[in-house]
Amino acid sequence: MHILLVSATVAEIAPTLDFLEQQLLHDSTSKAFHRNSLQVTPLVTGVGMVATTWALAHFFAAHRSIDWALNAGISGALDTNYKKGDVVHVIAEQFADLGIEEADGRFTDLFELGLVSPNGPPFTNGELCNISAEQTSFLPAVRGITVNRVHGNTHSIERLRTKYPMAQIESMESAAFFYACLLGKIPFMAIRSVSNYVEPRDRETWEINLAINNLNAVLIEMIKIFGG
Repeated sequence: MHILLVSATVAEIAPTLDFLEQQLLHDSTSKAFHRNSLQVTPLVTGVGMVATTWALAHFFAAHRSIDWALNAGISGALDTNYKKGDVVHVIAEQFADLGIEEADGRFTDLFELGLVSPNGPPFTNGELCNISAEQTSFLPAVRGITVNRVHGNTHSIERLRTKYPMAQIESMESAAFFYACLLGKIPFMAIRSVSNYVEPRDRETWEINLAINNLNAVLIEMIKIFGG
């Protein structure tokens, strides 16, 4: 099995990269790690939707042998039922700031504007859905939104919750990952670890190290399973 491990930054998957260096053989040409039938290729895209889309499009154009793409990173939680450090499985995503701001401050997305069909590929009712998500149940399933600007102001957060009441986590890349994999017909999974709540911005309350450690503990166990 050839797994593409996708992350916005090296820091978010650093413990897993260390594990791969220690446990698998490294091909410096392909930058992949392999052992027996397992091959893991890390792809660090850079932060944000544009960087993620470009990196995936470039990779998929050159490599059609990917069996499974796995996106991993940290995120903010809109749903406070999840604790900081919880690792979740993102089953659906939305672009949450792609549209226009109205004169009264309301946000109108591309579907409401009639510029994009909410059921035109790869969308389903305006969402990007992982149709194989039901096959995986070892992590809590959540719905995510992806933004260019992470929310940290009370009023904008309230508007966000009103606009996307089903959203449970917020990131800056996942929807781009879903979009590329769905159009590229690449089986995929996205997991995120909660580093903070989406609330008035206060970095002192974030638990980034906890989130990264828990995220990578899950990633390493997944790789061990696939590696036999």
